Amino acid sequence: MTMPRTPDRLPDEFAIAIGHAISGFGFLEEALKRAIFALSRNGLGDDPDDRALKSWLQRMEDVADDTLGTLIDQFVKQMSRAEVSGSDRLAGDLRVIRRARNMLCHASWKPVPGSPRWHPAFLNTKGEAFPDNLGPEDITRIHSDTLDAAARVVAIMRATGIEGGWIGQDDD
Repeated sequence: MTMPRTPDRLPDEFAIAIGHAISGFGFLEEALKRAIFALSRNGLGDDPDDRALKSWLQRMEDVADDTLGTLIDQFVKQMSRAEVSGSDRLAGDLRVIRRARNMLCHASWKPVPGSPRWHPAFLNTKGEAFPDNLGPEDITRIHSDTLDAAARVVAIMRATGIEGGWIGQDDD
């Protein structure tokens, strides 16, 4: 059986923009994990008992393997518990990023005839198609929005007094 058509090669500028956006999602995941750790650790109080500490450590192990969507849900819950100001706006922005991430990571790209733009052939879990044709500038905006959200997540983490260790960061 043959494929109905061979996928088209994405223009380099477009493919590079997708790569940068996906790397931004990875950084956001890392920031969310650290922020969940910081916010939930503060919720334990100054002197947690062994049972509470063991339960918390198990949750943190589970968080290490969570997907971006689950991390966003957990972070939003932790922000709510900690009564973080501006959390509704950040939660909304993170949900938009989640949808963009799913589309960018799972779409099959179709060229738009007579245009430099491409259409992502993608249905979300609700069966909804992504309506827009995209160009590199759109993907770059998604990347920028992702890094902006990650910076806000890191600021919330640092407000707890926990700096967070970052892989590849030397203390020298």
